[in-house]
Amino acid sequence: MTNPKSCFQIQDLYQLDWIEDVRISPDGRMLAFVRVSPDRLHNTYRRAIYVASIDGGAPRRLSAGIKQDHTPRWSADSRRLAFVSTRHDDQGQIFIINVDGGEAQQLTAMHHGVSDPSWSPDGAHIAFLSGSNAEERTQEDAGVAQPEPEDAWEEQRLREQIQHENEERNDPRVVTRLPYRTGTAFLDDRKQHIYLVDVPNDDVLEPLEPRRLTDGEVDYTTPVWMPDGSALLTTVLRDSDIDTLFSYRDVLRISVEGGAPQTITAAGYTYFDPLPSSDGAFIATQRVCEDRLLTANRTVAIIPLTGDELWDVNASSDLNVEHFRWGPNDQSILFSAGWRGNTHIYTCALHKQADGDHCVPLVQGQRIVEGFDVGCDGTIALIASSPESPGELYVRTPDGDERQITYLHASLLAERSVASFEELRYLAPDGEEVQGWVLYPPDFDSSRTYPLATFIHGGPHAMWGPGFRTMWHEWQVAAGRGYIVFFCNPRGSDGYGECWRTASYARWGESDASDIMAGIDALVARGNVDISRIGVTGGSYGGFLTIWLIGHSDRFACAVSARGVYNLLTEHSTSDAYELIELSFDGYPWEIAEKLWKYSPLAYASAINTPLLILHSERDYRVPISEAEQLFAFLRRRKKTVELVRYPREGHELTRSGEPRHRVDHMQRTIDWFDRYCCSSAEPMQEESPG
Repeated sequence: MTNPKSCFQIQDLYQLDWIEDVRISPDGRMLAFVRVSPDRLHNTYRRAIYVASIDGGAPRRLSAGIKQDHTPRWSADSRRLAFVSTRHDDQGQIFIINVDGGEAQQLTAMHHGVSDPSWSPDGAHIAFLSGSNAEERTQEDAGVAQPEPEDAWEEQRLREQIQHENEERNDPRVVTRLPYRTGTAFLDDRKQHIYLVDVPNDDVLEPLEPRRLTDGEVDYTTPVWMPDGSALLTTVLRDSDIDTLFSYRDVLRISVEGGAPQTITAAGYTYFDPLPSSDGAFIATQRVCEDRLLTANRTVAIIPLTGDELWDVNASSDLNVEHFRWGPNDQSILFSAGWRGNTHIYTCALHKQADGDHCVPLVQGQRIVEGFDVGCDGTIALIASSPESPGELYVRTPDGDERQITYLHASLLAERSVASFEELRYLAPDGEEVQGWVLYPPDFDSSRTYPLATFIHGGPHAMWGPGFRTMWHEWQVAAGRGYIVFFCNPRGSDGYGECWRTASYARWGESDASDIMAGIDALVARGNVDISRIGVTGGSYGGFLTIWLIGHSDRFACAVSARGVYNLLTEHSTSDAYELIELSFDGYPWEIAEKLWKYSPLAYASAINTPLLILHSERDYRVPISEAEQLFAFLRRRKKTVELVRYPREGHELTRSGEPRHRVDHMQRTIDWFDRYCCSSAEPMQEESPG
């Protein structure tokens, strides 16, 4: 007799590996990818490069994965891989390894690390990005070489010296522009520039001296080679004095022989991810209209290098492009886009059609495609998660046959009971149909009532579905603890076209909160939800809506708000994404202060009676912790039930890529708060023991 499966546990997070950055070899025979594994003992993650045959067979680990091995890139002959590794240098350096095996050889030793390696078509060079400031570039131009350490001790001493000099240089820290911090770190005066390093034919005995191709006080993005090897494509800010992280970028062509870069695009759109066709006749690039940066669909524009007018291949599809690749023989563009809770891969004919573009779903199903690559014969390698599994690697051949390459979670899924997802379509108060999903406890009894856990996504223009990997585990845990779980895609969400996404424009809270409440009402009407035991939680913009809801209603037994935006005035002036407020409300705080306060959840904090747990990261520079501090102070001064939990060292991505123990703690505290106030039948949660 077999043992019954158990429900998902919070500690299962340590067994949930995931896959990143799949790449098919130029000859179409192999694929490379990154496997990310939580390291419970050291409270971190390990990344290792794996390779697998397109035709099948178990993947083989190629790199050591001692620390972080990532960004695998194939040489043109498909014999070698370049990748970035932190095995000897926390900054990351480029290594090269033969696919048939052997030791990886270090190619670079840049003092400030490297990223985004890109092989030249002939395999003789690798272009990459590295940070440098004006003084360092002057020394490079003068031929002043970096000092070479004589041994490991000298290398460590040199590294410590550079670290000390950087700390001294920023003490005190002078700020002259925005943004001045992002992620979990402050920005310095170094800009990302494109370098070129020669690749020897034999084993690399020591790191080589690269040469820099770009200059100036601007950041360049990933370099991409033109097919003839004469130039590189990249993007750069149109105006170096613009205070922005995200927008107003143009595509540049940079000759490897020197000379001024050639700007290929013009104002009106912001461009990113340029990719040439195999014959070099066209450049495909994503772009978005600058007048509607947050609400317009991202399209794939085709730029003919003959000088003819460019066009968008998916202009009339109402799909918002996430990733794209050239199809076989440059006859089509393949791209992924979210649609009604799933992410599909579509194919679009390259040339204009008389009756508009023809974007046809190529890879469908109830799942979310996180990334993909296309081989020379049209074979597709894709990373996808589904309602049944939180992410695996698949290969789809041109004839439509699909097979699974990895089985990261096979053993765990064999031991756990997976709660199934039920689609829920219901009407909002104004008659619009909203799409949501429900999970029931594994032992669900239709004659009983259960507590309800309501989850709200961030963005605000995100899209959730049953295959959303970074939430899949948390939903399963909540259902396993005895909750009915509900989430939806209210107005403002991606995946339902521009009109739906635009509906929350300048109306945060007003346009979307009623969609969520209507979903709760629809579930209550079924008779299985105990109306006295409803909890709500969300992160980022989901945190905004969580506080908005409990500031306008007392129907919730408790709430947990994570990394939320609570005061639009202070969020604008402290965040690295101040543009989000300006673009979402069409104005600056000094022009529309009353409007921004009206749409701030903090303005309604005097009406909050719901027991509230506030979770926030101390190094969150997207939504700074001052947002949480204000809300906590307001409620504490009113003697309401409120707790604030601060996570040191963490940024806005805590629940997705934060320290594993912090992620576990974050999930534990959320479900424990629900258990405390929703009185679920689950046993009280036990805190994880150290280690």
